[in-house]
Amino acid sequence: MTAEPGGRDPDAGLFEAEDAASALDLLLSDAALGVVRRFLPSASTLRFAAGLARRPRTVTRRTTSLASEIARIAAGRSAIAPGKKDRRFADPGWASNPLLARLVQAYLAWAGTVDSLLADAELDWRDQERMRFVLSNLIDAVAPSNNPLISPVAWKAAIDSGGLSVVRGLRSLASDLSAPPRVPAMVATDAFEVGRDLAVTPGAVVARWDICELIQYEPAAASVYRYPLLIVPPMINKFYITDLAPGRSMIEYLASQGHQVFVLSWRNPDARHRDWGLDSYGAAIVDALGAVRSICRAEQASICALCSGGIASAMVAAHLSAVGQLDELASLCLGVTVLDQVGAGTAAAMIDRRTATLATAASQARGYLDGRTLAEVFAWLRPNDLIWNYWVNNYLRGLSPPPFDILYWNADTTRLPAAVHRDFIEIGLTNALTKADAATMLGSPVDLSKVDIDSYVVAGIADHLCPWQSCYRTTQLLGGHTRFVLSTSGHIASMVNPPSNQKATFQALTDRPGPDTTGPDSVTPDDAGGGPANPAEPRAWLRAAQTVPGSWWPDYSAWLAQRSGGQQDRPRRLGRKGFRPLQPAPGSYVLDR
Repeated sequence: MTAEPGGRDPDAGLFEAEDAASALDLLLSDAALGVVRRFLPSASTLRFAAGLARRPRTVTRRTTSLASEIARIAAGRSAIAPGKKDRRFADPGWASNPLLARLVQAYLAWAGTVDSLLADAELDWRDQERMRFVLSNLIDAVAPSNNPLISPVAWKAAIDSGGLSVVRGLRSLASDLSAPPRVPAMVATDAFEVGRDLAVTPGAVVARWDICELIQYEPAAASVYRYPLLIVPPMINKFYITDLAPGRSMIEYLASQGHQVFVLSWRNPDARHRDWGLDSYGAAIVDALGAVRSICRAEQASICALCSGGIASAMVAAHLSAVGQLDELASLCLGVTVLDQVGAGTAAAMIDRRTATLATAASQARGYLDGRTLAEVFAWLRPNDLIWNYWVNNYLRGLSPPPFDILYWNADTTRLPAAVHRDFIEIGLTNALTKADAATMLGSPVDLSKVDIDSYVVAGIADHLCPWQSCYRTTQLLGGHTRFVLSTSGHIASMVNPPSNQKATFQALTDRPGPDTTGPDSVTPDDAGGGPANPAEPRAWLRAAQTVPGSWWPDYSAWLAQRSGGQQDRPRRLGRKGFRPLQPAPGSYVLDR
């Protein structure tokens, strides 16, 4: 497979992030302090320069090699070419014009040299990751494809539109720079409407608290499973990532399989709610579980929680264990959730105690973390996909971005209260959830090893926010049997994974032993009878896992059904006494801006 400029291959290096921490602490710190600070000269920059200064021969060799390659490029004898998956130079104009073709080759040669020099400096992992972030963003930014004066895409658009593309592009640029997030728009603000195009699965709000609404969905089968399912979305985003357009809605699919589905819709907080911390959100989950069990007259209920919602839900499960009420939970599902934020990788490299202190002080002064700045930080973690791709489309070609439901949801940002912002950063810094009693939830010490119920953990192999290896470590923290499933997608697409996606696959352990069945990391039967045990190391798990065609949704639905108490007739109406429907789904909190 051909690498991207500078040797960066988007599909390679499945194990490179093995020790990477969740990007949650990085996102929350930079969202408070601003991502621009990452590009300013720092101590890491000085150490990078010093590392090269100590290796003059290496620098001379790299420089000479680059000069020789530039000479070959000028003579038309260079074999350098963009990778097959590098869409930036896909337009025929880049290859057909000799000058542009040579310019692209020179750019690729320079990018490769910069990457090599970073490796040559032999920095420690923290400085290495910090400089990689800065240099990779610099390399991406100066790509010839982003330059309106030389881009054949821009010139063709200008000629074909009689110059209107330039006017439209400048207008879009001015609009995007006028307010945060100051990055190219990824989707038009009027592309969708919540309640009309998205979040349309029939249901009703059956409870409302200051912090959230509880939505119950109409069963879509003649019989339903006795134990209901409560979906806990991230506090950083709106709930309808689980209820996108029909056919792409997890809620719609699970309801069609006979599950009684509920979801929490978090309120979009403002400065009045600055004191809402993890305990506040944990209490809401506990209250919602009680309401769900009461409405369904069920002894138990299951939780399916995503990302930051998974962190809170795992802590709630530990609290229920501590107070002797874990038997109220039938199962726990955690999607793209990192509980073990071990210190390595870009995220952990970017944050330290001083950064954390400044970040929490900034959000405390305002009372909340603005979701628009969070979206900006998110975009700079994948600039080619989330910034420069739209730079070319919106500004150079003068086009509107295509409608895409996931990107509309991503742009529908929310705020995060200052207190929970502080709590998340503190957990990330201390890696508290890996240590018994190092964190608390609702006054109870958190010991995840005592959460000895069955769990289902989902990760994305291409997830750049929550590396799958970090998600995998949850299997070693929870006390019960855990089924780990690895989707082929990234952070969001791994969750939006409908069965209609013919290209989807996932990996999981089966009852058959994998190819590596010897040694300390071998896969052996689980004494609990829940299937194969998970080895300690993610590498060993991946070697033993089998590839399963299709979406993981049916796999989870079947797994959940086995833990949902059998079936009964569907209820005749939503809610019950004390929880009468207040308004149709998707409710009112999701519409808060």
